[in-house]
Amino acid sequence: MKNYPLIAIVGVLLLVFAGVAAADPGVSANEIVIGQTCALGGPAQSLGLGMQAGLKACFASANAAGGVNGRHIRLVSKDDGYEPDQAVTNTRALLDQDQAFLLIGGVGTPTAKAIVPITDAAGVPFFGPFTGAEFLRNPFDKFVVNVRGSYFQEMEAQAAYLVDKLGYQRIACFYQNDGYGKAGLEGIEKALARRNLQLAATGTYERNTTAVKGGLMSIQGAEPQAVVMVGTYQPCAEFIKLAKSIGMTDVTYSNISFVGTDALLAELGDAGEGCIISQVVCYPWDQNIPLVAEYTANLAKYQPDSKPGFVSLEGYMVGKLFCQVLDRCGANVTRDSFLGALASTGTFDLGGVSLQFGPQDHQGMDRIYMTVIHEGKVVPMDSNPM
Repeated sequence: MKNYPLIAIVGVLLLVFAGVAAADPGVSANEIVIGQTCALGGPAQSLGLGMQAGLKACFASANAAGGVNGRHIRLVSKDDGYEPDQAVTNTRALLDQDQAFLLIGGVGTPTAKAIVPITDAAGVPFFGPFTGAEFLRNPFDKFVVNVRGSYFQEMEAQAAYLVDKLGYQRIACFYQNDGYGKAGLEGIEKALARRNLQLAATGTYERNTTAVKGGLMSIQGAEPQAVVMVGTYQPCAEFIKLAKSIGMTDVTYSNISFVGTDALLAELGDAGEGCIISQVVCYPWDQNIPLVAEYTANLAKYQPDSKPGFVSLEGYMVGKLFCQVLDRCGANVTRDSFLGALASTGTFDLGGVSLQFGPQDHQGMDRIYMTVIHEGKVVPMDSNPM
């Protein structure tokens, strides 16, 4: 009987250590650590900073309310400058050193292409990346969770507007010469092929540069009615300004969401009038949508240096989905239980915006919204999303 207290203590300690050993990395009784590698510096920094601001605003709000099931969320962000090699280095550090539970809010197709083999091999979810690349959707990858629609869906919406509505026949494509640009190129080629059309011309530029003159010269001679653009805000803005300066003023310039709408607007200035951008989230200034009202209030409270916009709204949506899935895991949080909760719950209401998932469906949204720059502002093209 004299040894009973010691035996009891040892037993309790063994149970505690067994519980710790069974837990996935990043999960403790009062905290969960998640990692982000994205462009926080360099030519694409507006995209990474926007995603980070949205995530931080969401998590700060959740933590202020006591966390999710008593666990506070700690986001560890690292700058990859939109370069795949640095994204790989960051990913290994986030998993090995920071012990991140999962990766969230990555930015870009070339960086995602470099990261996913690592996260897949480790059984780590790659959650809510800011890219519509098809390889993240097809074939199905149980470790990849997408919130936004795909580039193929964006290009279909653009072709529907340019060809079906405006009647254009001569469409060119200006794209970034890497996996991102080629994903968008393939999307518009497929969308045009469904309409028995081919691209009139193509032009390219290299990632993290604004060397667009060669691409512009390749396109100019085709006399396109529209140029579909697959790039980031600085080179796309440079292309549009140069094109208009040499007389291509009657051309419609149409960008996909990854361009970074708010940064593009600022870069273009007066040259932005009439430029189109397809979007994968709802209008960030529509206060009639409960999600937008909540996002706007929390962004102002927890990220006061950030202004509302499409990128940070997407980051907020990714963060809110993460919190809702985590909540459904209850006390037992593992990577398997997290992915299981996503699939078994199916529909997640973020506040007037619903995401739908399933056992073989890890893309929450399919809707594409068309916007246009008019009188110095980005406005919905019409009242109904395409």
